[in-house]
Amino acid sequence: MAILNSIRKRGVFLIIIIALALFAFVLDGVINSKTGGGGEIENTVAVINGKELSREDFMGKVENQQRALGPGANTARAVQMVWDRELRTVLMEQQTEALGMTVSQEEINEQLSLVLANNPTFQDENGLYSEAKMIEYVASIQGNDPASRQQLQAWNDFIESTREGILQSNYMNMVRGGLASTLAEGEQQYRFENDKINIEYVYVPYTKIADEDVTVSEAEIGQYIKANPKQFEVDPLVDIQYVMFEEKPSDEDIEAGKAEVASQLDAFAAAEDAGAYVGENSDNSYNDNWVLESNLPVAIKDTILNIPDGSIYGPYQVDNTFNLSKVVARRQLADSAEARHILIPLGLNPTDSITRTPEQARFLADSILTVVKANKSKFADMVTQFSGDPGSIEKGGKYEWFAYNRMVAPFRDFSFEGEVGDMGVVETRFGYHIIEVLGQKDFKPAVKVATVTRNIETTEKTLTDIFSTAAKFEDAARNGEFNTVAEDGGYDAKPVNKIGELDANIPGIGDNRAIINWAFGDESKVGDVSRFDVNNSYVVVQLTRKSTEKALQSVAEASSIVTPILRNKKKAQKIREGISGTTLQDVASSQNEQVKSASALTRSNPTIAGAGTEPAVVGAAFGKAAGESTSLIDGENGVYMVKVLAVNKAPDLENYATFANTLNANASGAISNRIFEALKSAADIEDNRAKFY
Repeated sequence: MAILNSIRKRGVFLIIIIALALFAFVLDGVINSKTGGGGEIENTVAVINGKELSREDFMGKVENQQRALGPGANTARAVQMVWDRELRTVLMEQQTEALGMTVSQEEINEQLSLVLANNPTFQDENGLYSEAKMIEYVASIQGNDPASRQQLQAWNDFIESTREGILQSNYMNMVRGGLASTLAEGEQQYRFENDKINIEYVYVPYTKIADEDVTVSEAEIGQYIKANPKQFEVDPLVDIQYVMFEEKPSDEDIEAGKAEVASQLDAFAAAEDAGAYVGENSDNSYNDNWVLESNLPVAIKDTILNIPDGSIYGPYQVDNTFNLSKVVARRQLADSAEARHILIPLGLNPTDSITRTPEQARFLADSILTVVKANKSKFADMVTQFSGDPGSIEKGGKYEWFAYNRMVAPFRDFSFEGEVGDMGVVETRFGYHIIEVLGQKDFKPAVKVATVTRNIETTEKTLTDIFSTAAKFEDAARNGEFNTVAEDGGYDAKPVNKIGELDANIPGIGDNRAIINWAFGDESKVGDVSRFDVNNSYVVVQLTRKSTEKALQSVAEASSIVTPILRNKKKAQKIREGISGTTLQDVASSQNEQVKSASALTRSNPTIAGAGTEPAVVGAAFGKAAGESTSLIDGENGVYMVKVLAVNKAPDLENYATFANTLNANASGAISNRIFEALKSAADIEDNRAKFY
């Protein structure tokens, strides 16, 4: 309190000091931004083979992408989508420019005639695409007002996108033409699929030697990683561990919340209008719907149907609230209903193309009701002539057996609370409905419940205590061993590994670029500890590993992949050392195995019954003539020796074009992504996105 009083007394003086400090900070930034001494503002998101992507342009596209994705769109997702699109565009542009490829105006016009064919703005009186209409549209958006400039920019972007699409399509077609499969390749594919062999074989499985009998050292794993770097290269990564301190109510806060709700018992019980009382005294509004037993909240389900009208159940806790529930009314209610309707919408009715005011729509609805009440057989005709609900016109306006909460409230109430056969006019946000109730079934008990809800508030004292606890833990973790401090305090230190520089989601925390940016920041080093405000919580984070350059996986990370490979190699060597003899029978006898047979093997499906998929073994067998044997072969699942019993070549064909065409089709489907991946792999890319997001 003394400190607060001191601040109040010196308020003006402190404001002046803070203002001067901020001014100095801003001035320093302005000066440095204009100098070349390392203070220049970074304005490049990426450099792709020398082509710069500017920060302003990239951020604008990200904002547009987020708007396109809708409310609550994930920024990281939008960034990645824009990045993939921009990277592909730049790489393809560089390729087409290097080849001197261009797009003619005729090609653009032809593409526009296809893309805009179904847009009424660009159609003539016959509903066909009109180039004159397109020219007319472009002329109409040439104004200097903001709306016209925005439309013109959108149109120019569309034309540029169309041009890029044509260029990329032409490039892909050119590559496809160069990769066309020949008839010789078609014949080879035919042979792979249809030539067959019958074999005898001996198979000594690797499982014959226990894993524990074969040792694979960390040094051997490390050597394998270095010998196969592309397989084990990883992008910059960090590992962290954290302890979370949630800003949640204390036991005292919970008891205070319960007492506050309990204090309303008498007033709520005496209230004649329970709905109005809830509206004035609850954190949630009153729900005037009927509720079937199956839809009642679990907390009151077993009680609320068995207490008298006007009785109150509670206080009871649901999540972070305390509640009082009062039975307002009860009845038997159908589980589902069936009705038909004629919708007279406000504004334009697509059925008869007439625009109506609310008064006109109501007058028409009442008139139609009079007609169909007098003669129900005219209902279907009236639906066809007047209804603005395309979803029910074909069924004569009928909606079959819908649940209570499916329709908007007025439509629902008329269908469920009236009687079968009732007809009337109901107003909803869609317009006026002439409704006939056709059926109701499966009646069950239902109640209307008024519930006073109070959120359990976390008091200032509790918030202060949580902040203090988090700050003390942060200080102790900086000066001690993180896990020991966490264990001593009874906290759970949660590790998160392999976080990428552009990741956004942290398991257990959620989207949080601040933590990731801190971990990858130039100032952060392994062992550093920092505290972050995250979603009504404090998170104290320690950086446990940091790799800022592309690197190879560690032995521990790659062990699960490499160990089985090296283990099987060693097992194969041991098996070979134990084999004696040169024939299948000799090998089988020396290993106590059986000589087995397999028929109709092909190279396109190299699966040996009883052994598994073995492409190397089947391929080696196809290299032998009938009666010949292979040497020992190290396969996927064990060590083999194979003898070819018969080679059954498929009959020659007059033409292998069908198989060549199949190869072309298979290659064509994936060629776009393969080309992009190849260009990306060969490109010199400086990716600075993490500096901005």
